[in-house]
Amino acid sequence: MLDYQYLQQQLSELKRLIFGSKSERFVATEDGQLELFTEVSSITAPLDNDTIEITYKREQYTKPKQQPVRTTLAAHLPRVEETIEPEGLPIGAKKIGEEITELLEYTPSSIYVRKIIRPKYVLPEAQNIVIGSLPSLPILKGNAGAGLLAQILVNKFCYHLPFYRQRQIFKGQGVMLSEATLCGWFNATTRLLAPLYDCLEKQLLQSNYLQIDESPIKVQDFHKTKAKTKRGKGTLHMGYHWVHHAPVEGLVLFKYAPSRSKKVPETILQQYSGTIQTDGYSGYLNLTTKGSIKLLGCMAHARRYFEKALDQDASKASYVLEQIQKLYTIERKSRERDIHSTTRQRYRRRYAVPILRALEIWLQKQALAVLPKSAIGRAIAYTLKLWTKLVAYTDNGIYEIDNNRIENTIRPLALGRKNYLFAGSHKAAQKAAMLYSFFAMCKINNVAPYVWLKDVLERIPEHKANRLTELLPNHWKNFS
Repeated sequence: MLDYQYLQQQLSELKRLIFGSKSERFVATEDGQLELFTEVSSITAPLDNDTIEITYKREQYTKPKQQPVRTTLAAHLPRVEETIEPEGLPIGAKKIGEEITELLEYTPSSIYVRKIIRPKYVLPEAQNIVIGSLPSLPILKGNAGAGLLAQILVNKFCYHLPFYRQRQIFKGQGVMLSEATLCGWFNATTRLLAPLYDCLEKQLLQSNYLQIDESPIKVQDFHKTKAKTKRGKGTLHMGYHWVHHAPVEGLVLFKYAPSRSKKVPETILQQYSGTIQTDGYSGYLNLTTKGSIKLLGCMAHARRYFEKALDQDASKASYVLEQIQKLYTIERKSRERDIHSTTRQRYRRRYAVPILRALEIWLQKQALAVLPKSAIGRAIAYTLKLWTKLVAYTDNGIYEIDNNRIENTIRPLALGRKNYLFAGSHKAAQKAAMLYSFFAMCKINNVAPYVWLKDVLERIPEHKANRLTELLPNHWKNFS
């Protein structure tokens, strides 16, 4: 019987993975069903008990027809005026008004050559030759400007266009660029941004609260491929991007590592002291670091187990999901009111803590009444195992109830994997992590990625090393 239930659960999860919705939204069932008709039915029973005549009145609802409203075009867009006079207009006609029609138009992006001319002069007395100073260039002795480099990287890491697709776009504009040229520009740009990335890592590790998650990425490992195949192609290594998010400071750090070993977070967090929030992965437990680290759990991961158990035990799973839904309602209301972290903490202790205490008692009782290997049994066991970490978010108002915010920052990485499939090397994966870090920070700080990167590439060659934090998206100001 237990094997049958297990196979039935596996089949249900497989069907959901292939055909089902990815949403984990839970809608609680109502206590009573709404009446089918708003009017009270009148029932007349004839003498013959075999038949009953039922009559009722119902008002037909007619949805009011709404006229479509056209969205007003953005006021900041430049207007190109075009005046069309009527044909055969007689002399003496007076203008009494005008009709204005606005159309949203598009001109394809243009690529041009920036030609810098620096005249040379000979001084009559000193016999010296003087010439104007060449402005700082992103790539020394290179022929790519900051705007072009910024657009190429934004296209790849924000809009998920691999280099070979961008080559086709440039080819359509009459510009032939080789793959080696694009890769060379990419490598040179990441070398220029490396000090800013190091500055980002130092700033992030000074935060008192971090959210951490990891996401896989396929990487071409040439050492393995050359050893196994003659051509050196076809073997991919599974690496991981370790993502760190400081919600208070608005910082994001992607860090690539070839494995998912416990040694990776120990190395990154060796000097860190503070609170980290993760999922239930055991690699974060008992980290050997020099600082003091407190662990928080993720309520969304616990909720996911119960959501999957709905098909197997709807009553128990629905009860837990309803209680978790109440906790999220408390969080939503606190965000809508935009209250201070101290007030948020008091709000949680007053409303969320009683719900959590009652839920813990219920879970402990149900753990003795369910099969351990069933879906609901695994959900209860997972939740109770991490219970102290799951409820610790109520200790401080700056903590979040789950890790959803960091998972949102990983979405561009997941979309990118579907387009370029894998990274060319371990070094390339780390360079991609650098750019994902910067662009994720642009997103959460409401900064335009292209405008930020173009400005940084123009300024960073001459920028002082001790003031690099000014160029990070959370501190950056557009001076153009």
